[in-house]
Amino acid sequence: MSKQSDLDNHANQLNPNNDAYWQSRDDEERPDDWQEQAEVQKQDEHKDEAKGKMK
Repeated sequence: MSKQSDLDNHANQLNPNNDAYWQSRDDEERPDDWQEQAEVQKQDEHKDEAKGKMK
């Protein structure tokens, strides 16, 4: 894989609007309610970060 291809793949895996994001999280494709699910995941990540800072 080229460096640009690697960068594109990485960006796609961070973009909830992209199937690669969901595939990297063990889903087959982007779900119909992807926006809601992405928001929940984002909130969970923030909670985990806050817990880490409290230690």
